[in-house]
Amino acid sequence: MGGSEAGDDSKDSKPKGNRGISFLDFIMRIVAILGTLGSAIAMGTTNETLPSFEQFIRFKAEYKDLPTFTFFVVANGIVSAYLAVSLVLSILHIVMSGARITRVVLIFFDTVMMAFLTSGASAAAAIVYLAHKGNARANWIAICQHYNSFCDRASGSLVGSFIGVLVFLLLIILSALALSRN
Repeated sequence: MGGSEAGDDSKDSKPKGNRGISFLDFIMRIVAILGTLGSAIAMGTTNETLPSFEQFIRFKAEYKDLPTFTFFVVANGIVSAYLAVSLVLSILHIVMSGARITRVVLIFFDTVMMAFLTSGASAAAAIVYLAHKGNARANWIAICQHYNSFCDRASGSLVGSFIGVLVFLLLIILSALALSRN
């Protein structure tokens, strides 16, 4: 009986390693939720009103004014919701470290969500760049000279989103590593 217990310990060494990977996966998903949800909230609440010489005319900048920023908020919101739902599978992987099918499913959906998040963040980054620098050839002026707060919040919200993209990349690599260890 002592020999079989030693054999069981050697079999449990792989799942224990996968449990560590699964726990890291869980923590990274929480970090990605914080980044993407924070980005969505920061961009979604971004607005600034400039006073003008006329009492009845006000210039206002909101994220809703630009469809790209709306897409950014929606993409970050959808990815945050996906990450919250995927926490259930991540907990399942901690408990049952040998689960393979759910890991493959997570790799697939993580890849889709990473692409979705990357497209939203990249599109918003292009608009933020134009807001800061303008484009002389197209006669687009840099609006950040006037809307400092709006541009600062829009720029800051990009950081959390790109952190989410990086975390997704690491999650995909981590899941592939866990699959290869099974």
